[in-house]
Amino acid sequence: MIRASVAGASGYAGGELLRLLLAHPGIEIAAVAAGGKAGQTVGTVHPNLVDLADRVLVETSAEALSDADIVFLALPHGQSAALAAQLPGDVKIVDLGADFRLLDGAKWTQYYGATPHAGTWTYGLPELPGARAAVKSATRVANPGCYATSVALALAPLAAAGLIALDDIVVVSASGTSGAGRSPSDALLATQVMGSMSAYKVGGVHQHTPEMEQSIALAAGRDVRLSFTPLLAPMPRGIVSTCTATVGEGVTVAALQAALHEAYDDEPFVHVLPEGQWPQTSSVGGTNAAHLQVALDAHSGRAVVVSAIDNLGKGAAGQALQNANLLLGLPETMGLTSNGVAP
Repeated sequence: MIRASVAGASGYAGGELLRLLLAHPGIEIAAVAAGGKAGQTVGTVHPNLVDLADRVLVETSAEALSDADIVFLALPHGQSAALAAQLPGDVKIVDLGADFRLLDGAKWTQYYGATPHAGTWTYGLPELPGARAAVKSATRVANPGCYATSVALALAPLAAAGLIALDDIVVVSASGTSGAGRSPSDALLATQVMGSMSAYKVGGVHQHTPEMEQSIALAAGRDVRLSFTPLLAPMPRGIVSTCTATVGEGVTVAALQAALHEAYDDEPFVHVLPEGQWPQTSSVGGTNAAHLQVALDAHSGRAVVVSAIDNLGKGAAGQALQNANLLLGLPETMGLTSNGVAP
């Protein structure tokens, strides 16, 4: 049986990863590590994980984690690189943080800045052109960010097909509160969030902006300029992204739909919805699915692609397990589902 250790297991993404691993038929859980909550039981931190309730969270160290075939790092940005450098070279790693996502060190400094750029690992968004083969041959993978996943899946096929202008992309995304992590914050109090929506990190300063541009540029083979505005929504999990871009002359809605279908009809987790049906976060909660729909705004000459994912699923833990399956030579869909819970 393949053994997996998890660092950052006390956070929301780490907890979701543990939930998925508990149901995975080919992987058993090895070390479960945390920072400030080390010494507590998993059941105390994640009461939903009854099958792991008595397991004690250990201190985060390379020694504790390395007795495994694969290690998941669900740590705050800037904390993965030092720990990864201490792990044995034959241990596979999926990093859910941002440390190894960006190709451009100057962009890392601009948007993250607190620590030096650690380098670049294979980018683990398997549905992008060439990415699946790259992940399969890798040993260390940078798991994409949640917003970046929702936006890249929506726009990469249109960019690759030359259907949209790459210097006029506008994205507005709404995320559930779990996207901000588990650390206490006045901005995340129920009294502040419930019954309200608010924008934050407005004006191109959100850290996922260069990652979005990088992903779409790699698909298109040209530079991208993107304006991104995130919104905090009164829900615990989920992301819905509305992505618009100017279309080329003569581009039709049929051409936009065809590009998405060509890219994703054979994908197990990305689903282009039937015409007239629009993505909603309630349909993807608890899954590794992404739902997409596209329209042509003829009045403004813009393509409009709407995507929905679970920020803790396809946006974090689910995608990390999808990448792990590829790294380990297991069926890509093992332990994962596209079927949501309703109502």
